[in-house]
Amino acid sequence: MKKRLIIILGPTASGKTDMAVKIAQHFDTEIVSADSRQIFKEMRIGTAVPDAETLQKVKHHLIQTHSVTEHYNVYKYEQEVLDILQNNIFRRKDVAVMCGGSMLYIDAVCNGIDYSPDPDENLRAELWQRFETEGIEPLKAQLKILDPKYYDICDLHNHTRIIKALEVCIQTGKPYSSFRTGIKKERDFQIVKIGLNFPREVLHDRINRRVDIMMEEGLLDEVRSLVEYRNLMPLNTVGYRELFDYLDNKTDLATAVELIKRNTRRYAKKQITWFSKSVNNQWFNPLTDGTKILQFLSKA
Repeated sequence: MKKRLIIILGPTASGKTDMAVKIAQHFDTEIVSADSRQIFKEMRIGTAVPDAETLQKVKHHLIQTHSVTEHYNVYKYEQEVLDILQNNIFRRKDVAVMCGGSMLYIDAVCNGIDYSPDPDENLRAELWQRFETEGIEPLKAQLKILDPKYYDICDLHNHTRIIKALEVCIQTGKPYSSFRTGIKKERDFQIVKIGLNFPREVLHDRINRRVDIMMEEGLLDEVRSLVEYRNLMPLNTVGYRELFDYLDNKTDLATAVELIKRNTRRYAKKQITWFSKSVNNQWFNPLTDGTKILQFLSKA
């Protein structure tokens, strides 16, 4: 009988953590986080890390285990999760639970991710500086020369992806596309996905209230403590970018908070679109469908 990984996914503020804990308790197992920012020790409030009481109920893996100063990417995440599953949880349990909303991280565990070389931090800083001073067009033009194949399929409005591709091209002397095989990796465990979501207006209200709670808990002080790291990739994140702008006197605090809410809602929409493409997702309302979810999992 194959081991089983139950993945609880959905947009931010959709109740994934609470549902994952209930499911993990039901199956007497443990949770692996699929949040690309909760993994960093310094980013507790702005990433909505589960509170101490929740973490005591069920053992969680990959929560605040790395520093923002460490190089970390989706490839390393895939390797760490497979090690946790195969050499830890699945040696003792038949079921493991994964919980999070980081789209690429979940996809890496399900389908695999292509290898990418470690970055040259000086080169990365130089490319980001060029973006800030020259804009995106010169970077797009350079990418078209160095890797026309990837240029044709890349989201040319996404400066982060363009910078990443250029970084690999320049550092290795090879096209970024040469590292992207697109070959799906087979897993030796069963994967079951549970999608959580609310009606749009309910989700937006939950997001807005979550941001207010973060501010009350001290998000601004957390952001202040990270100013020296602001140019690192983990800090290029909703909730941090906007408050860095406030600290730079580019906006007032009320406006910054409203921008966090708006940008979080936009990110939630992106998550829903992405996850909806997974054909085997089963979608539930976490407030009303708790029993249905457990019934579904007992048959899956």
